[in-house]
Amino acid sequence: MHALLQRRHWIFDLDGTLTVAVHDFAALRQDLGMRSGAPILQTLDAMSVEEAEPLRERVHTWEQNLAVDARAAEDAVGLLEHLASTGCSLGLLTRNTRSTADRTLDAAGLAHFFPPAVRLGRGDATPKPSPAGIEQILATWGASARDAVMVGDYEYDLSAGRAAGVATVWIDRVGTYDFGHLADITVQRLDDLLK
Repeated sequence: MHALLQRRHWIFDLDGTLTVAVHDFAALRQDLGMRSGAPILQTLDAMSVEEAEPLRERVHTWEQNLAVDARAAEDAVGLLEHLASTGCSLGLLTRNTRSTADRTLDAAGLAHFFPPAVRLGRGDATPKPSPAGIEQILATWGASARDAVMVGDYEYDLSAGRAAGVATVWIDRVGTYDFGHLADITVQRLDDLLK
């Protein structure tokens, strides 16, 4: 088993990390009239309230519709069960809304791993890559960053972890992106940490 498993506090990203990735962000950007590759939440934040609000509603509806059919990644449950069985704290930090995260966890059968107090969405803390959500979860636990891990599949997850001073695990399922420089360890499957 990897040495990181000695750490007692684990924070996970949701989509593409704990669940099978189904979000087509390129199509969403096109639907919202945004340029290719534009960071969606930051682009909305830069707009006037009048301009952004209807677009935020469309994003929320899109997320909610996808959440209904969410499936757990096949490699997620084994790691979560191991961590829970050894007394580790498990938290969730997503750029989704909290209600979308709750719906996704329920649909994927993962809700029982994550107490509601440590499920944070974009309305609960400044979204990743800000470290604010990680810091908030650590404060809830009364935990040190030195005993914590952030696990995610995208640059924002790892940047947030680095900024918060926690260890970072990059789940690189397809080998398409290069965020390894932001990770303490890179794995293709979450259960690789158990080997």
